[in-house]
Amino acid sequence: MPRFTTTLAVTALGLTMWAMPASAADEQAAPGGEKVNQLIVYGNDPCPASSQGEITVCARKPEEERYRIPEPLRGIDSPKSDAWTNKVQAYETVGAFGTLSCSPVGPGGSLGCTQKLINQAYAEKKNGSDVKFSELIAAERQKRLSTIDAQAATEQKRVEQAEQAYFDQQKRQEAKQSATENQSGAATTPPSPPPSK
Repeated sequence: MPRFTTTLAVTALGLTMWAMPASAADEQAAPGGEKVNQLIVYGNDPCPASSQGEITVCARKPEEERYRIPEPLRGIDSPKSDAWTNKVQAYETVGAFGTLSCSPVGPGGSLGCTQKLINQAYAEKKNGSDVKFSELIAAERQKRLSTIDAQAATEQKRVEQAEQAYFDQQKRQEAKQSATENQSGAATTPPSPPPSK
């Protein structure tokens, strides 16, 4: 009965997440400071373009997946979906007992169940066929960083040209001002008297 309740809860959670539109996807802050928008798009739907302070990452799935139950939740409790190696491992651990064995047999047998669940969760996450957004985010960040050097060089060149134009204009103004002062100084200075004989 508890297994049925767990399955029901997981299915309800999956259906709730499945019912969310693609635009209500995860938005989180990345370690680089920019905002990361993670979307799942279907078929030929366009992926929104990234803006200046935001990285948009789209995972594309086929059109027939749009209204289906998410793949990790399909047939989650079916005995047919269990691999033969898992069944063999279950038979191999039948006699395991004692401390950290996660079994009702022996002293401390109930210990170790949490670690077993954690290990199973990490194994499922590592081998899951679900979208790996961290890899998509890293690729998008790398693509964005690859253009920074070119943009910085262009900006530096533009700033140097603006500085040079400013200095040239300042020199022209100083030359014009000194020429004006020389002309006005020559006009106001009285001519010297001729030398007496």
